Amino acid sequence: MVRGPVFTHVLLADEINRAPAKTQSALLEVMQEYQVTLEGGRCRCRSRSWCWRRRIRSRPKATYPLPEAQLDRFLFKVEIGYPSSAEEVAVVMRVTANQAGNDLPLAAVKPCLDAAGVASLQRLAAEQRVDEQVVDYAVRIVRATRDHAAVAVGSGSRGALALVRGARAAALLDGRGYATPDDIKRIALPALRHRIALAPDALLEGRTANDVLSEIIGAVAAPRV
Repeated sequence: MVRGPVFTHVLLADEINRAPAKTQSALLEVMQEYQVTLEGGRCRCRSRSWCWRRRIRSRPKATYPLPEAQLDRFLFKVEIGYPSSAEEVAVVMRVTANQAGNDLPLAAVKPCLDAAGVASLQRLAAEQRVDEQVVDYAVRIVRATRDHAAVAVGSGSRGALALVRGARAAALLDGRGYATPDDIKRIALPALRHRIALAPDALLEGRTANDVLSEIIGAVAAPRV
């Protein structure tokens, strides 16, 4: 068996919505079961793999819709817009100055972590204390997405898991040993924007998932801990 690109610690699936349904199904198996099925046999992947995806903006005919089950397995959806004019000029200058078209200025790129370091950070994040009231706050936000008039399909339980896990990571980045309601708010949009579907009326009004989620977060009372 030839091991493909999913047998790694970090996987970048570029332009994933160009992949056909069978490819996306295989990726879903890796993300959820940490295994690959080939000709009736199963081969385990590294259990601490990270999967990054980049979804392109394109005409519907050129892409395939990502199934809800697959979207739900991604911890965050980070939206990256266009760079500023100055940033774009800097990018073009860096890539084109004294370089051929197939050259990239990567000489200054240095590794910051190895696989063991990443695993250590994951363990540290898992050890951050989360009060039951903070967990309850995360669950109430997720449950509120299911009852909001502008939401056709609310977040499932994985949304609450993403909120708590993301809050732990945010606490670690801030040098704290505990997560707060503000940490939940801080990561609520990236953790939930891909886990809800807006109602037709909300879409006609031009509302976005960020708009609706911000409204929901503002309406759910945060605990004082």
